[in-house]
Amino acid sequence: MAGATGTERGELSLQDTSLLTDSMVHEVHAGLARTQKTLSPKYFYDKKGSELFDAITMAPEYYPARTEVQLLRTHSDELAELLGKNSYLFELGSGSSVKIRLLLEALRPRRYIPMDISRDHLLAAAARLARDYPWLEINSVHIDYSRPWDMPDFGPGRYNVFFPGSSIGNFEPHAALALLRKVAMLGGVGGGLLIGVDLKKDVSVLEAAYNDAQGVTARFNLNILSHINQRLGANFEPRNFAHRAIYNETHGRIEMHLACLRDHGVRMQGRAYEFATGETIHTENSYKYTIAEFHALAAQAALFPVKVWTDSKALFSMHYLVRR
Repeated sequence: MAGATGTERGELSLQDTSLLTDSMVHEVHAGLARTQKTLSPKYFYDKKGSELFDAITMAPEYYPARTEVQLLRTHSDELAELLGKNSYLFELGSGSSVKIRLLLEALRPRRYIPMDISRDHLLAAAARLARDYPWLEINSVHIDYSRPWDMPDFGPGRYNVFFPGSSIGNFEPHAALALLRKVAMLGGVGGGLLIGVDLKKDVSVLEAAYNDAQGVTARFNLNILSHINQRLGANFEPRNFAHRAIYNETHGRIEMHLACLRDHGVRMQGRAYEFATGETIHTENSYKYTIAEFHALAAQAALFPVKVWTDSKALFSMHYLVRR
């Protein structure tokens, strides 16, 4: 871990894990050099991108957020019993930390460790939580959790990891398994994982969730280009691209793309990239699972189901798994 900084009250600290820009340079160049150009979805999340994602969760078509919140509210007592009070609670991709409030109030953990790639958003959310929960010790970790991590040892106790929003679906299956194995190591034997997983369902429902009528998801998708311009000195013109989101039934995933509207070139750090009308930049996959499919994946990481909750329409699932 890099150095930590804290507030005068000592209840809130930040740990920066690495210079994330270095990996961003390599990954963006490598993605744009492919025949099917790609950009990693983790680069959606600068300050504006994080704010846009929060807005997406409020869109009427975007069922995962409100469904997961309802499951957390409905089952808070049961969650407190299963996860245990006075534990260490990690959250991957904490974002604005809205859902975590329901768990904090139910669990009253010994320490809360939010982990996120968007530093500004992470700090702002952690500061709000420290103000609203003066009894809670918060150790924020600025991290790209898709890469190797070196977490501090907080000592003996019960460890739980919260991974909301079906973000596990943004990982290719092999990468999802690798992440679940890291989570299992973080929690240790007997440690738990509370995770949201989006379910396979009617294609029209899936595609509507990623093509909201207000166009918030489109702005979120296009903002990745502005983020790269700001961080890496590229000269992308977002107006040269349009948002596209479709369900790929063969792979069981929503695919988000930026479709090129006209022939043009882009320069970044001395390199040139040509874009032809109609070609796309593949920005995100969101895999959908059946409950059996997800449990089979988790079992390979030595994580086994204790309880599964779903809504009445079987749109979304929430799982509590324990490492054995």
